[in-house]
Amino acid sequence: MKFMLMMNMKTDAASQADGIMTWPNDDIKRHIQFMTNLNKELRQAGEFIAAEGLAWPSEAKLVRAAQDGAPDTDGVFPESKEFLIGYWILEVASLDRACAIAAQISLAPGKAAQPLYLAIEVRQIMSGPPEM
Repeated sequence: MKFMLMMNMKTDAASQADGIMTWPNDDIKRHIQFMTNLNKELRQAGEFIAAEGLAWPSEAKLVRAAQDGAPDTDGVFPESKEFLIGYWILEVASLDRACAIAAQISLAPGKAAQPLYLAIEVRQIMSGPPEM
C-alpha cells in the first residue's frame, strides 16, 4: 500500500517567526540529521519511495488555466491556516505501519532537541480510479 505522509506548518505569525531557519545552527543540524537517518532506515526497510522539503509559500504560485489555456497565476500560495512544508511517499504493508512512521516523524527534534510533535497527515495513494 502506498501512502503520502504530509508535514504541515501553521501560517500564524508566531509559528513562522519560530520556523526552522530561526533556530540555532546546531538545532537545524540535529533536525536534518534526524530526517536523514529516518529516510535511511525507511530505504533499508524497502518502504521509502520519495521525500522532499518544500520552499516557503511566499515562493509558490497558484496557477489555473485562463480561458485561452495559458497559465493564469494568482500571486502566492492561497490563504490557509497551514501549509505543506514537506512530504514522504512510502510503500508499506498497512495503514498502521504508515501511522507508526508518521508518529516517528512527529517526534523530529526542534529547538534545544525538544520534540516538535508535528501533526503528520497520512493519506493512502490511490492505485487507480474506483471500481464503477
